[in-house]
This record gives sequence, structure tokens and C-alpha cells, in this order.
Amino acid sequence: MEGSYFSLSTVYDLLMDKVDYKGWGEFINKKLKENNINKDDIIVDLGCGTGTMTEILDDYGYSMIGIDNSYEMLDIAQQKKEDRDILYLCQDLTDFELYGTVKAATCVCDVINYLTDRDDLITAFKLVNLYLENDGLFIFDFKPEEFYVNQLGNRTIAENREECSFIWENTYHKEDKINLYDLTIFTKEDNGYFSRNSEVHYQRAYSLQEIKSALEEAGLKYLGAYDNYSDKDPEKNSERITVLATLDEKSRKKVE
Repeated sequence: MEGSYFSLSTVYDLLMDKVDYKGWGEFINKKLKENNINKDDIIVDLGCGTGTMTEILDDYGYSMIGIDNSYEMLDIAQQKKEDRDILYLCQDLTDFELYGTVKAATCVCDVINYLTDRDDLITAFKLVNLYLENDGLFIFDFKPEEFYVNQLGNRTIAENREECSFIWENTYHKEDKINLYDLTIFTKEDNGYFSRNSEVHYQRAYSLQEIKSALEEAGLKYLGAYDNYSDKDPEKNSERITVLATLDEKSRKKVE
């Protein structure tokens, strides 16, 4: 997975304060209940970052595991959790290990798009297959190609805040469906001066059909897709598509 989040980690929650994590959590909780996932059932949050969604699901009563490949992001998650009984593991989506099976898996905020190689996407899905209980639920989102082409690609976003400022330059390469994020962050230090740091991240655009194909190849059963975290069907201009998948015994045997 590309992108270290080394500099971004310290201001990530601040810059993501407009994301409707609470609304996403309500949708996820509703779908979990509809699929017989109960309180105290174990859920793994893949690409958990600083643990915002992990904590929201913990508040709903689920037993949470958070996995991310950034030590810096997980360090903040550990500091935030206080007395919450959440297990955080520093592992990559393409090579994670759990102590046992889980009843559900989540992966939010376009983490899937950071899997820029299709083989890595399938590997991650196969690991979900491996650790997901029979009839368990996999909920994740991704940004479709139309969003990169029509809304994000080749666009510069800048924002100036009291604590930090950032310049976010996007370049979308249509031939390989890769969006390059060139991020410059200015963070206010204790002495009042600002430090400048830069990071480069890469995301790959996927179509819903590509996601369906990868799920099938990994032995997971596609259940449906939604426009963002709503009950609406995906649209051509959807910024984010949320996907539900499951595992049945027939699917599991397919990849053994």
C-alpha cells in the first residue's frame, strides 16, 4: 500500500473533521444487524488509520480489532482509545494475520483504492475470506473511476487553518487508472512557526465490475452496492461506492 502517512498522521483527524463518520457508522451498524451480527461479535476494521470508525463501532458494542500499516496512525489510535478494549495491529492488508475468525470486516474511506495492483486487491479479499466466519459480512467502500476523472483528478485543493495548512495536488493517469496525491502540509509548532512536510500517495480507480470480479475470484459473494453510505443505488457521479459481500461454505471451498 502506497503512502506512509508519516507527516499526515499528526493532523489527519483535523483534516478529516468534515467526513460523516457518524453517518457511516449508523449505516454499517444497520447492515450488521440486518445480517445477524450482534453486539460482542468480533469485527476487524481494515486500514483503520487513527481508529475513528473503530471507536464508533466499539461504541455500538462490537468487539473491535483495528489493522493498519502505519505505525504513526496507530500510535494516535492507541492514544485516543483510552480505556476502550480495542486491539490494534500494525499489518498490511495484503499480509495480515488474526488469532481466529471474525464475524465481520470493515474497510472505509477508500482504503481499497490504495491497493494499486489488482493482485494485491485479490490477496486482501482472499485474506478476508480466510478469516471471515461463514455467513459473515464484509463492508467496504471505494472511489470509482468517474470520480477521479470528473471530480478529483488534475485538481488542486488548498486549505488554511489555525493549526495547519495543506496543498493537495492531484494528477490522474487514465492509462493505468492511478491518481497521484502530492500533499504538502504546514504544521504549527510549539514555537509558533510552521514546519513543511511533503508526502506522495497513490490510489487506483476501480469500477464496480472490477470489484465484483475480484470478490468472486477471492471466493467472496457480492451482495450489493450503495451510493456512499446510503440506501440509494450507485450513480454515475457517485463519489464513493459502498459494497457488501459475504462468505458461504461454497465460496470458501472455492479458494482452498
